[in-house]
Amino acid sequence: MVLNSLDKMIQLQKNTANIRNICVLAHVDHGKTTLADCLISSNGIISSRLAGKLRYMDSREDEQIRGITMKSSAISLHYATGNEEYLINLIDSPGHVDFSSEVSTAVRICDGCIIVVDAVEGVCPQTQAVLRQAWLENIRPVLVINKIDRLIVELKFTPQEAYSHLKNILEQINALTGTLFTSKVLEERAERETESQVNPNSEQGEQVYDWSTGLEDTDDSHLYFSPEQGNVVFTSAIDGWGFGIEPFARIYSQKIGIKKEVLMKTLWGDYYINMKAKKIMKGDQAKGKKPLFVQLILENIWSLYDAVLKKDKDKIDKIVTSLGLKIGAREARHSDPKVQINAICNQWLPISHAVLAMVCQKLPSPLDITAERVERLMCTGSQTFDSLPPETQALKAAFMKCGSEDTAPVIIFVSKMFAVDAKALPQNKPRPLTQEEIAQRRERARQRHAEKLAAAQGQAPLEPTQDGSALETCPKGEEPRGDEQQVESMTPKPVLQEENNQESFIAFARVFSGVARRGKKIFVLGPKYSPLEFLRRVPLGFSAPPDGLPQVPHMAYCALENYLLMGRELEYLEEVPPGNVLGIGGLQDFVLKSATLCSLPSCPPFIPLNFEATPIVRVAVEPKHPSEMPQLVKGMKLLNQADPCVQILIQETGEHVLVTAGEVHLQRCLDDLKERFAKIHISVSEPIIPFRETITKPPKVDMVNEEIGKQQKVAVIHQMKEDQSKIPEGIQVDSDGLITITTPNKLATLSVRAMPLPEEVTQILEENSDLIRSMEQLTSSLNEGENTHMIHQKTQEKIWEFKGKLEQHLTGRRWRNIVDQIWSFGPRKCGPNILVNKSEDFQNSVWTGPADKASKEASRYRDLGNSIVSGFQLATLSGPMCEEPLMGVCFVLEKWDLSKFEEQGASDLAKEGQEENETCSGGNENQKLQDGCSEAFEKRTSQKGESPLTDCYGPFSGQLIATMKEACRYALQVKPQRLMAAMYTCDIMATGDVLGRVYAVLSKREGRVLQEEMKEGTDMFIIKAVLPVAESFGFADEIRKRTSGLASPQLVFSHWEIIPSDPFWVPTTEEEYLHFGEKADSENQARKYMNAVRKRKGLYVEEKIVEHAEKQRTLSKNK
Repeated sequence: MVLNSLDKMIQLQKNTANIRNICVLAHVDHGKTTLADCLISSNGIISSRLAGKLRYMDSREDEQIRGITMKSSAISLHYATGNEEYLINLIDSPGHVDFSSEVSTAVRICDGCIIVVDAVEGVCPQTQAVLRQAWLENIRPVLVINKIDRLIVELKFTPQEAYSHLKNILEQINALTGTLFTSKVLEERAERETESQVNPNSEQGEQVYDWSTGLEDTDDSHLYFSPEQGNVVFTSAIDGWGFGIEPFARIYSQKIGIKKEVLMKTLWGDYYINMKAKKIMKGDQAKGKKPLFVQLILENIWSLYDAVLKKDKDKIDKIVTSLGLKIGAREARHSDPKVQINAICNQWLPISHAVLAMVCQKLPSPLDITAERVERLMCTGSQTFDSLPPETQALKAAFMKCGSEDTAPVIIFVSKMFAVDAKALPQNKPRPLTQEEIAQRRERARQRHAEKLAAAQGQAPLEPTQDGSALETCPKGEEPRGDEQQVESMTPKPVLQEENNQESFIAFARVFSGVARRGKKIFVLGPKYSPLEFLRRVPLGFSAPPDGLPQVPHMAYCALENYLLMGRELEYLEEVPPGNVLGIGGLQDFVLKSATLCSLPSCPPFIPLNFEATPIVRVAVEPKHPSEMPQLVKGMKLLNQADPCVQILIQETGEHVLVTAGEVHLQRCLDDLKERFAKIHISVSEPIIPFRETITKPPKVDMVNEEIGKQQKVAVIHQMKEDQSKIPEGIQVDSDGLITITTPNKLATLSVRAMPLPEEVTQILEENSDLIRSMEQLTSSLNEGENTHMIHQKTQEKIWEFKGKLEQHLTGRRWRNIVDQIWSFGPRKCGPNILVNKSEDFQNSVWTGPADKASKEASRYRDLGNSIVSGFQLATLSGPMCEEPLMGVCFVLEKWDLSKFEEQGASDLAKEGQEENETCSGGNENQKLQDGCSEAFEKRTSQKGESPLTDCYGPFSGQLIATMKEACRYALQVKPQRLMAAMYTCDIMATGDVLGRVYAVLSKREGRVLQEEMKEGTDMFIIKAVLPVAESFGFADEIRKRTSGLASPQLVFSHWEIIPSDPFWVPTTEEEYLHFGEKADSENQARKYMNAVRKRKGLYVEEKIVEHAEKQRTLSKNK
């Protein structure tokens, strides 16, 4: 197959039924990019000899150096079989866990994927992750088992052993698929159950609850991988061969005379052939016979490898002639056996044919998009498809039809933005010169040469007379000078352009419906755009030109520039029909990371991409020279746009913080910042490690495992004093930790208690943060008196389900009725902490909104209630230990006494009212007083121009915020405080002989091993451990060094865990003194972390700089 022209690609793009959008997914180093190289070489874009060595899709320098893919990149390939021609848009994706966000961007715009698995290593952690991502996006997978050559050359398996090993791998993958499928069926079933509970009028008979019934009814046979279904291919990408069982079935049906259909079913499995009866029998292992797969397929490949590796020339020639192949003299004479194998297998079992044929037969075209997937894409947040407006629901038909007529709405999804050098854009590439231009240049060069010669000859004799030589050379020198001037006048334009626009951004996108034409204007809908908002602002059937539409948030309007993505190259396209993957220019100022483009503004933004890895590693970045700060800010903006996973923050301290998914990702971001985006020298801080603060139940035993309260307290010297000094005067503390505190102007008193939440509740709050956010939006819109956010029934059901979960876990005397009294969540109104309101005067709950009492007190309490909530939000955002956010704490507002404030307010108002308006005192006292006085109030405030509740301590609402914050902090400090550390789960694959070293590194870094298991059929162990993020820097490098590269870890952020030690602990009992010594200066992990964070933030750290100063002087010299 030869390299195809651009026209051919444009022609293929128009036939939507023959387009396949696929991505290659796998664990790191399982051979994705090598496989992609083999497929690209089949199109003649690179030489087949270089396939696997060139790694064409890894266009970045650091990808080539490290040998791993770091970004997903696309290329369009042409594949012809019979009289059908296919266009395959192939996307190569990274396997390293730090770049799993790139996998999400690739998966969203594909319809199918190739899962690659290493035949030796089998199913690895990242294989599971990518399979789950493909499953969540509803795309169909096919399987490639790669590196079969390692079974022959490295592990030296016999064909029979290799067969059972491959069978094991298939079983593992199918087990994974089965668990994903089961969970989906059970979820659907649970949803149906809840619906039937909501509609109880359906017949209620004697119901026996059995989970398995749902599983038995649903057909899952099409999901699993099996060679007879044709969705598994066995390959060795580095040697350039691969096969499914279909071609072998075809060959052997002619040779043995058994039907091809029968062979397709029996070539994989426990079947053997009885040559005498020419029959295929079942049960090979019981009778000690070879399975068909071993006998007819694997043994042939093994004998070929055997012959080539032993350099048995006669046998090689025999094999080559029997297969009817031709091998060049260069390959036949070559000393490297790999070259010979490659030459033979490339012709006999070409990998590109096996893989691309499977892709074209088994994976769906864009026309086969399922209704379920469309509905999922269109529903963001907690919405359901039925709750979308009818105009939006009508777009589902356009998705399903994937039509290219002019009336079809254009819908494009941008999954990420990537930066390319401006020189790489087609319009900036140097175009080939025409014949006339070449002739002109040649003439000009010849002229210049002749003048130089003439000048040199004229100069030699005239050397003594300098004036003459000057006169001679001057006029001749004029012409080249003019020529140079001309060249100069041509060059400044591109130079200016380069300065302005060094990096150009291209959007990585796919057309779901309609035709994307160059220069066509289209709506750009941000992830937060709401079609409801648009339909509310713009009347139905609007015919205004799009430029004249009113401003709608998160919606812009711009023109398209289309490019064909060809790996490292880009090509211009006039139009792109539906179902194709493309690059779009000109969106740099409109799209940050991902967006939906649509010709109709009633389209909703697609559901956000779900990223497997959470960004957790933070560093502060600053320029070496402060004057270069603007370049850094600009560079960070560009980096933020170019990377789907990175986050850029500016902290309160003014630091610019970069949040990345891991060390390799961090390194790549910093390199990009230095070399591409900011182009300045930057200094990077030590990683900023996030912690959380919490409280626990009082411990039962002390540090030497003695029961607390039983032993004699010897020295309570500094302990009690310290406890006293924590809480200032004027604040009452009860024995059970109830803090009572009064505002500075003595008008309001608050009583607050802090309690630790059970772990399950904290987890539920974290999982439902989106739901809490939408509840918050609903209550705020209700408070403002707008009824725009109509609550949909499904959302309402989700909210009640969430409430039910909380009630289920918060049981017992202490938590009675607490769920109904939840007032707010925090920090940022959706965090894992709760504010509970138990005061009698004012009832307010997140579930129902404020209680509708139209009384004067209620309205006043409601206004001041916001101040209380703000105080709680501030307190949960930065805790007392080291100003880190809180987690898993419940604050209970027990009492809230405003009686003095009301007395004072009423007396002030009465005085004012009598002066201003005499009618206040007559008739219906209460009502008139309130009305008249409120008028007087307004007059007074408008005259003085300030809030009526201000005194020397500032506005009363501000005092409440500060007092509530202080109350929460003190309530925390009277309970046992603990730090929570972020934890990674760590998967390590290692051989048995380096296990001890792996454990040594883990224990040194406070890691904890959860399980270890041996992989069947190999000498590899899989170790699962947890490791604090704080200890993880340099962990991968250290493990590789200690184990000589035989073990490599994968770190993924998992959860938050309480550090058991108390950061403020000091010895108090005799046993503790004996055990820890008087100063107890052994390492306290929690205190070490706490002090490090306090130092970084510039807070006070209690440290003794010098102890026992006299020991530091050499006294003997001073005698």
